[in-house]
Amino acid sequence: MSAHSRSIFFLILHYLQFLTSSTPCNAIKNSSPNNLQYPCTPPYFNSYPFCNNSNPTKARAESLISLLTIDEKIQLLCNNFSGIPRLGIPPYEWWSESLHGLATNGPGITFNGSIKSATGFPQVILTAAAFNRTLWAEIASAIAVEARAMYNLGQAGLTFWAPNINIFRDPRWGRGQETPGEDPMVAAAYAIEYVRAFQGQNKRFWKRRKHGFLQRKVWTNDYGSDKLKLSACCKHFTAYDLEKWGQFARYNFNAVITDQDMADTYQPPFRACIQQGNASCLMCSYNSVNGVPACANHDLLQKARTEWGFQGYITSDCDAVGTIYEYQKYTKTPEDAVASALKAGTDINCGTYMLRHTKAAMEQGKVSEGDIDRALLNLFSVQLRLGLFDGAPGRNQYRNFGPRDVCSSEHKKLALEAARQGIVLLKNDKKFLPLHKHSISSLAIIGPMSNSTNLGGGYVGVPCELKSILEGFQEHVENTYYAAGCEDIPCNSSSGFAEALSIATEAEYVIIVAGLDLSQETEDHDRYSLLLPGYQTELINSVAASSKKPLILVLTGGGPIDVSFAKGDLRIASILWIGYPGETGGRALSDIIFGHYNPGGRLPMTWYPESFTNVPMSDMSMRADSSRNYPGRTYRFYIGDRLYEFGYGLSYTSFTYKILAAPSKLSLRGFIKAGPRRNMLSARSSNLEYILVDEVEYCNSLRFNVQISVTNNGDMDGSQVVLLFSRTSKSFKGSPERQLIGFECVHTLSYKTVEISFLVDPCEHLSIADEHGNRILPLGDHILILEDMEYVLSIEM
Repeated sequence: MSAHSRSIFFLILHYLQFLTSSTPCNAIKNSSPNNLQYPCTPPYFNSYPFCNNSNPTKARAESLISLLTIDEKIQLLCNNFSGIPRLGIPPYEWWSESLHGLATNGPGITFNGSIKSATGFPQVILTAAAFNRTLWAEIASAIAVEARAMYNLGQAGLTFWAPNINIFRDPRWGRGQETPGEDPMVAAAYAIEYVRAFQGQNKRFWKRRKHGFLQRKVWTNDYGSDKLKLSACCKHFTAYDLEKWGQFARYNFNAVITDQDMADTYQPPFRACIQQGNASCLMCSYNSVNGVPACANHDLLQKARTEWGFQGYITSDCDAVGTIYEYQKYTKTPEDAVASALKAGTDINCGTYMLRHTKAAMEQGKVSEGDIDRALLNLFSVQLRLGLFDGAPGRNQYRNFGPRDVCSSEHKKLALEAARQGIVLLKNDKKFLPLHKHSISSLAIIGPMSNSTNLGGGYVGVPCELKSILEGFQEHVENTYYAAGCEDIPCNSSSGFAEALSIATEAEYVIIVAGLDLSQETEDHDRYSLLLPGYQTELINSVAASSKKPLILVLTGGGPIDVSFAKGDLRIASILWIGYPGETGGRALSDIIFGHYNPGGRLPMTWYPESFTNVPMSDMSMRADSSRNYPGRTYRFYIGDRLYEFGYGLSYTSFTYKILAAPSKLSLRGFIKAGPRRNMLSARSSNLEYILVDEVEYCNSLRFNVQISVTNNGDMDGSQVVLLFSRTSKSFKGSPERQLIGFECVHTLSYKTVEISFLVDPCEHLSIADEHGNRILPLGDHILILEDMEYVLSIEM
């Protein structure tokens, strides 16, 4: 056989290998770890122009698109496409999940390989309670390392659909646990930290202290230019926060939102995720927004690209293109649904709806090849930035990541630190905690979550180590007894009470672990009540009446719980909220209860009374409205009773604050943009109540610092979350009761003082949204609020 004949023979053989490995779109899995396949591999598939990584990303993507047939293009609109054998392009699964660790929810990740588990960090709502930007970035960076290691072994992709940055608007929402809470500034900050660190665009340099960090930011990129370590996806765009409540379901719900609420609540996290986080993916949600399905909402999706500068791909939530027709009946045919999504800006469908109906939509003249090419340009551009078309990753800086980088001791310590920092002490009568373990004769651990190892909440994988809360206490106290009390979290029977009461009467100290799990709150399942499920309250009261000493109540779950019965009960000395603390939760809780760690977490959401369930979950309004007896939502607008407020949390020590320096007046003279409008403003300056932020020139020059001292007045070192709020002295329609303008977690030694500084941008932090969604800067007095202190700053023309 001649050399030429041998070349043709091996080319055909290589082509047939790819051909036989391709499978239908909905059956693709990741390549076997022993049979990794990459595009642009020599000797036959590396000479295409799209393989030349010295060319610009756009040019490479356009070159690849030009080589595709229309059927191949349509195949690429599916999240798990089957590959293009003739071009040497293997199958690829876009859908992998990494919310708080690598999860099995998406088909892109498998633990059936060399790597059997991954670090299970606390659920996002608990991590958010730490209010620590550096911690958030460290967690995202650690997850990214484990993701790259699994990719190298064929057990994961490079595109991940996290974080979830929707606002925790209603306490009943089943997925509130996945979010950073109810405040848009916190959600935005979390999005920025997670995305930049996960995508390899954020390196921090800081001096680390015990249990805390001093932040010194330096933004860098692991690669330089526009290259990505991984792709992160901000979801769900937008106003998605209802699963199933009454007659409403996420698949057909129409979120009716005012311009004012959209501008200052629902959109800021996504805008920050794109503009400051540089997210490479955006996921449109199931629900409609003001009558238009999010994935078919041209104005919504194009706002992200044209106004916010989004450069990445837009994926639908899974089957969200199908719901446009099947559930929302927004279109008359499936082909119309596909056309509306593509023309609005949705680039890829998680599911097969585009795969099945795009060809017919083209034949009917509803979709053009140009519509598809635009989508593919966005998709391929992200893959090219990830290095997927650079051949086998022999020279890639992440090529050496492997099993040793997953479940490392460093990552497990970080998971423990995250759980410790997030746990919130809600009650501690007479300084009942911490307990001194060496003087404890016996300990009773009671409750249905006590002996569970499922402590991660939603979107979890296979954790490195499975340990329960009970095991965490058994490591400290030899005589530790256990009784479930309730068979499970729903607690529909009191048959287990007798055993619980028996050990409660014998033990010196009693800890009850109650609350929620995924049977009560999860994807596709909202709560109807804020009370503890079933007979849990009766169990707690019965044990409290029988125990020798006041008991300790530990609450699990992501959503707020009305435990007002326990808040005022002297038989219950302490209450701690631990959320879903992840694989190290048992140890983190025991470390806090025994005083090895001083709790410093703060609630990232308001805890409402049960009466709040009278408010329709389907009402998306944020502002209170007395005309219809509507109390508003979240700490920014809610005017009703609350059990615990946003930002609440106790410590084993006490802190005092001082505002050391801040301006008392701020003049806008010389900062208004030139033009006819400026002359009019000058003429009316004595009567003006506000100016439009868009009319302010050089906003950066108006920035000022607020210097604050934090003093630890106790004999125990501790971390303290400092929250700086503001409100206007004048009443504007729909203005917040107060709004967060700065936060930082600081560690303070016993009897020592630490000074911190908040940089305040008046255009961003002191402005509010008017009824039309415009940002306005009120003139006159602004009140800066720090704990129980108020400081007046006047803004003048």
